[in-house]
Amino acid sequence: MNDLTLIRKNLFRKKLRAILLTLSILIAFFIFGILGAFNRLLNAGVEMAAADRMITMNTINFTVSMPYAYWGRVQGVEGVRNVSHMTWFGGYYQDPTQIVQTFAVDPATYLEAYPEIVVPADQAGAFTTNRTCLMVGQMLALQYGWEIGDRIPLLSNIWQKPDGSSNWEFDVCAIYTGSEPEISTMAAYLNYDYFNESLAFGQDQISMMIINTTDPAVNERVAQEIDAMFANSPAETKTANEAAFARAFIDQIGNIGLIMLYVVGAAFGIILLIVGTSLIMAIQERTKEIGVMKTLGFPAPRIFRMVLIESVLLSLVGGLLGIGLAAGLLQALAPLLAQVLPGMTVTGSIFGIAVALMLGFGVITGLAPALNAHRVRIVDALGKQ
Repeated sequence: MNDLTLIRKNLFRKKLRAILLTLSILIAFFIFGILGAFNRLLNAGVEMAAADRMITMNTINFTVSMPYAYWGRVQGVEGVRNVSHMTWFGGYYQDPTQIVQTFAVDPATYLEAYPEIVVPADQAGAFTTNRTCLMVGQMLALQYGWEIGDRIPLLSNIWQKPDGSSNWEFDVCAIYTGSEPEISTMAAYLNYDYFNESLAFGQDQISMMIINTTDPAVNERVAQEIDAMFANSPAETKTANEAAFARAFIDQIGNIGLIMLYVVGAAFGIILLIVGTSLIMAIQERTKEIGVMKTLGFPAPRIFRMVLIESVLLSLVGGLLGIGLAAGLLQALAPLLAQVLPGMTVTGSIFGIAVALMLGFGVITGLAPALNAHRVRIVDALGKQ
């Protein structure tokens, strides 16, 4: 009988206890997998931010607009390769509960600013030349059954036309996808000129500018020059690289990373106490057996190693089941999650971190029981009743 056989028999000698311990570890790593996938998705905007892309908005916040004339002035700043702009439309389809994330943009410069937005060339051409064109994301089109050539109404809960109507008619002439699965395709984009000319109020205003520089090395200088250009004006600006902008937006929601750390830490702390205590009790129950093994010639280091491996195997079994369950659940829910949380999956990096945690968890919980087994004296063990 080799060591692995002994380890396996000892691990499952009390099946109910082994199942409960495995289930406890499974739950901990299931939580880790789900929260890890959510945290990665939340930070995808930061990770995918282009180094040469910056955002300029009103220094108050992004809900306060800036004059449209700023767009033309920024184009002349040295080091700026492309400037686009976008304005929040606040759209919904047919019913106020059917919200559509809609933005008014300059089509040509916007597509150049975001090369990760993938749209067929003919459709991109239609978006830039057709003033009533609406470019919609693939998942949004699937949700409402929109197809190229459809004429649809979008209503705004912010803007109105001179006749008091808030209804705009659009032709769906472009459907975009993302170059990465994390890129949302649940938004719609309309031509700013068409939108601006039909407004009853708030004309010639934009929410933010997207700036592509010639080189990331000039970002800081360009940002300072842009903000200095509009200093002491009624609409002062704040320019930052896209990663900083995305991070600031996430921080408005809250420190999700810290919350995740607390939740996962609490789960692992409780499971650590449960598993560690259970393994110590299991070793105490096997004191006589350990004494017999030492009498038969099993050296103390070998017994120490066997108990430690037993703990690590228990952690790996429960952990792999937990992370596998999280990955399977997210995969099964992918069609539903794609509408609100696109690309939410257990990635290889999350799996790698989970395996490292399993090994560490197994070593920590098994260290005390292994040391106790290592210290067992034959006389004391065999003398126990």
